[in-house]
Amino acid sequence: MVMPQHICPFGLKSLDLLKRHGVEVDDRWITTSEAQESIKRRLNVETTPQTFIGGVRIGGHDDLRRHFGLSVRDPQATSYQPVVAVFAVAALLAIATAAASSLPVLVPATLHRFVAISMCMLAMLKLQDLETFSNMFLGYDLLARKVVRYAYVYPFAELAAGLLMLAGWLAALSALLAAFIGSVGAASVIKAVYLDKRDLKCACVGGGSKTPLGFVSLTENLMMVAMAVWTAMSLM
Repeated sequence: MVMPQHICPFGLKSLDLLKRHGVEVDDRWITTSEAQESIKRRLNVETTPQTFIGGVRIGGHDDLRRHFGLSVRDPQATSYQPVVAVFAVAALLAIATAAASSLPVLVPATLHRFVAISMCMLAMLKLQDLETFSNMFLGYDLLARKVVRYAYVYPFAELAAGLLMLAGWLAALSALLAAFIGSVGAASVIKAVYLDKRDLKCACVGGGSKTPLGFVSLTENLMMVAMAVWTAMSLM
């Protein structure tokens, strides 16, 4: 489909896939909605684009990937990709800031920055859709179930703690915030997953996540508690 207001991304992906596999392509554009509906009725399909190879209909983009022996993403499948992306980028940012400041990279301060940056990034993902996050969070967080507004406050508290840690401001407050939300979060995950054996999705990377609740969320919360303890000890 190629129209003034829309170019089908799956059509472009299919075209690219065919070319990368050395297939000579006769690319036929659908330029109106009426033409698209007509083609769907004629082929008895629900979507376009439709690919034919040697006169045989292969199907849509997912079918074409299967035809070439490639994997097809399951939108409902469990995925750790968002979490891996957050922690990987946070680690790179922590290393980059150390390098930019001419500081040693392999020191505890880099780990401190890594945790603080991770907290900020995770909070940002939650704040993208606060309602959806709160719906998922209320499914397991012990405090939020008793005080619903806490589900809305949590991302802001996480962001504040991360920013204060990163900037080195109000160390006592940042430690207190991180210790509080981290300990409540850890207790909630332990109860929901390891005691009650519930199969839930983690709200750690925002609502709509396909990441299962468990190790990842527990790690996030324990990191906050650890950083709070470290910050508190540095104040003594």
